[in-house]
This record gives sequence, structure tokens and C-alpha cells, in this order.
Amino acid sequence: MSHFMDSEPERISEPPTTSDDSILEVRSLHVQFGKQHVLREINLTIPRGETVVIIGESGCGKTVLMKSLIGLVRPTAGQVLFDQQELIHLSEHDLTKQRTRFGFVFQMAALFDSMTIGQNVGFPLREHTKKTPQEVQEIVIERLREVGLPASIVHKKPAELSGGMRKRVGLARALAMDPEVMLYDEPTTGLDPIMSDVINELILRSRREHQGLTSIIVTHDMHTTLKVADRVIMLYPLTRLEEDEPQILYDGPPDGLETCEDRRVRQFVTGEAGERLMELANEQPPGQ
Repeated sequence: MSHFMDSEPERISEPPTTSDDSILEVRSLHVQFGKQHVLREINLTIPRGETVVIIGESGCGKTVLMKSLIGLVRPTAGQVLFDQQELIHLSEHDLTKQRTRFGFVFQMAALFDSMTIGQNVGFPLREHTKKTPQEVQEIVIERLREVGLPASIVHKKPAELSGGMRKRVGLARALAMDPEVMLYDEPTTGLDPIMSDVINELILRSRREHQGLTSIIVTHDMHTTLKVADRVIMLYPLTRLEEDEPQILYDGPPDGLETCEDRRVRQFVTGEAGERLMELANEQPPGQ
């Protein structure tokens, strides 16, 4: 696979930080499902071109926050603005149109099993553009090349590919529409360390080759976090917070994680389970 890792990726430093250049804004966001509160008083401004990694233990609301950014989860209270437009006020037609400006890399690639690889990558182009079959084919080949896959796989089915190759096909499909924002949901889950790093390199490469691309990544993988992030946001489960405690425990550069004053952040980064094991031991089973 070294044929597409021909040079060391250049990190893009000093992303824009002014609110005037923000592409996404979250204002006092609350999300509740029935009686279960998942997100509380979340405030974020994400500038264009920034790579933001959202970390936190299972159940803290990372994926719910990501889905809120594209209107797949409606806020119980608060606002989500994309390019200065509040998503909740858009019609379904306009919301669908705005979503074409996003690329979404799903956790398990989420390819259509009945379609070929070429049909999978070209799917958003066929659905949302008026490009000719020849134009679609050319873009499919280019996007596959971009993620290090040969044109010869276009006629294969997803079941014929390895897990790592399927992940890269998912990335190629997400890039097909030349999005302004890329969303990655656990992009390295289920992959071995080498293939995980291939995905990390491709995240960096996508950013270099698509100027101004904003990336938002949900992950547990600290190697990914430290390698690709300009900014790290750590969420904490509401069930383990006091009412007056903020749900965002950390919002800053990746090199500040290990020295953060909040021990819960340091414990997550280093994978220390001591205090969490004590908490679990003291939890009452349901119905007790």
C-alpha cells in the first residue's frame, strides 16, 4: 500500500479561529430522548478548514452530537447553524440540499451490498447531480485513486473486499460530491494498527487535496486523535456529572490532553481504569 503513501503528510497549522469564518455553530444545544438526557448546554464554533476530533467514553453523546450537526437528530433545545443557517428551520428539501455539502464516513462503511463498488461510490452523484454516466465514472475512478484503490475494483461487490478496503471505498464515496465538511464516525474501528494508520493518512491527505475542507471525527482512538486533530473536544456522560458541571471537559489542542488539570481527561487519554472500576463496583444493579 506504500504506492499511495509517497510522502510524509504536511500538517496544516494555525486553522482559522474567527467566528466570522465559522462553518458550524452550536448554541446551547440540548438533546433528550424520552427521559434520557444525552447532551446538555453544548456550545461550539467550528471554523472552516479545522480538523476537530470528538472523544469520550461510550454513551457520552459523541455520535448524537455529530448527527445533530447535519440535522439527523433534532435538538430538544438550542440551535445548530451551518453556514449561518439554522438547520431546524429548513424545509426537508432544503435540508437535503445542505447535506450534499457534507461527506459522511460511517463506522462500518455502510456500503450497499447489492451494488458494485463503482455504483456505491457514484451513488450520491447519480442521486444529487445531473452528471452523465461518463462523468460519474471519471469521478469514481479519481476518488478511488485518491484513497489508494485501483480502478479494477469498480465491478466488485463489497463482500469481495477486506474491511480496510471497504472503509476506503466509504471514504471515496463521501468525497465524491467534493464536500465542504467531512464527518467520520469511528473511522478506524475494527482495523489493525497498520490499516488504522492508513485511514489516518488518508484523512490528512483528503484535507490537503481539498482546500478548506473541515473535518469532524468521532473516535476512541488516541493515535488518530493525536495524529490528525487541530483541536480536541472531550465529552463526558451526563449521568456522571453534577448538574452545574459542563459536559465538555476539554476543548483545546491535542498536545494539551496529557497535562490537562482535569484528571478525568488524563485518565481517558492514558486508558487508566482504576477509578472507573471503583465506580462500577459501587453502582446498583437495575431495580435495586
